[in-house]
Amino acid sequence: MPNLKPLLWFESFILRSHNAMMPDSMAAKAARSASEKKNVIDASMRIVVLQGKERYLMHEHTRSLIEALEARFGGVEQFAFDGEIVPPATVLDELRSYGLMQKHKLVIVDSADVFLAGGAKPEDVDEEEEKKSGPPLQRKLLEKYAEKPVDDATLLLRAETWRPGKIDKLIAKVGTIIACEEQSAQSAVGWCIKRVAKRYDATIDRDAAELLVARHGSSLSRLDTELLKLSALTGSGGVITRLMVEQNTIVSREEKFWFIQDAIVTGDPAIMLRKLHELMDVSKQDVVPLTWSAGDFLRKVHAASVGIRQGIPSNALFGQLKLWGNSGQAVIDWGRRLEPSAVAQLLQAAVDADRRSKSGLGEPVRNLEALMVTIADSVNA
Repeated sequence: MPNLKPLLWFESFILRSHNAMMPDSMAAKAARSASEKKNVIDASMRIVVLQGKERYLMHEHTRSLIEALEARFGGVEQFAFDGEIVPPATVLDELRSYGLMQKHKLVIVDSADVFLAGGAKPEDVDEEEEKKSGPPLQRKLLEKYAEKPVDDATLLLRAETWRPGKIDKLIAKVGTIIACEEQSAQSAVGWCIKRVAKRYDATIDRDAAELLVARHGSSLSRLDTELLKLSALTGSGGVITRLMVEQNTIVSREEKFWFIQDAIVTGDPAIMLRKLHELMDVSKQDVVPLTWSAGDFLRKVHAASVGIRQGIPSNALFGQLKLWGNSGQAVIDWGRRLEPSAVAQLLQAAVDADRRSKSGLGEPVRNLEALMVTIADSVNA
């Protein structure tokens, strides 16, 4: 019997995924609908929180807020503060005082998480002792302000992280808290397709968007820069194809170790070994990430194999396992063909190859070559 210890968490993941795909209750749908509405910024909001690490979304929501306020009040005075150093009295005084031009005020506090925690702390501060003293003064003052914010100003808090608390309910009554989360690869692909159509009067093929995300990651600001360049090449009404992405964007070194998966899906040992040596000899890829990439593919195949036999639809597995493109379809196809126990043995072989290479047992390149042949033998049996 194969050693299934490395696979137990995947079994748990599949079961949770299956439960998550059960039909929603009417109450859950209503709650989700209400949540979606909260992400729509309007000029009536007196406190808006943007929290997350996706800077592009934070910038876009900030722009939307400014446009909404300008449309409502005919102009906005902006005041920006660094939450790590600004005293709470300075922020509150600015909110409560009248502007010289008698315009609506937008007071922005960056690093708001640090601000609410009492500002930047020296390295020798005992965090446990500090927690015992209760909420910091900044948080208490802002909670009090949120109970009755002024009508002539809007407070915009921007932070990478956000610690929920009493203030969340107070803000919900007068404004909103919007997550600006980093996007998954699949979400970024969908965003690229919508962005090109809406902003650049062009279209992008899905496989082209998939390649763009694979090359540049899920950072929306970086993707938008590439989309601007590609749409300029196509012109108004043009189509961005995969070939255009291949020819006009740079392959990062970090992306290249994923190429071994494209060779594995062929099931042809000659292609697999040729690509392996191309990546190592020409692209100077290390054995460790290549072995990890092969194991990552097999982990997804195992999860797909288990999921398919539990009756989970293929399109649902695409979303749950974050699959896309030809390699994603190959994962589903292999999952149908191979029993979970067979894939478990292959995955164990990948784990063993990685362990041997890191432990100095055998030649790392030979270990990886043997793994490629083992995979090919199994899939072609």
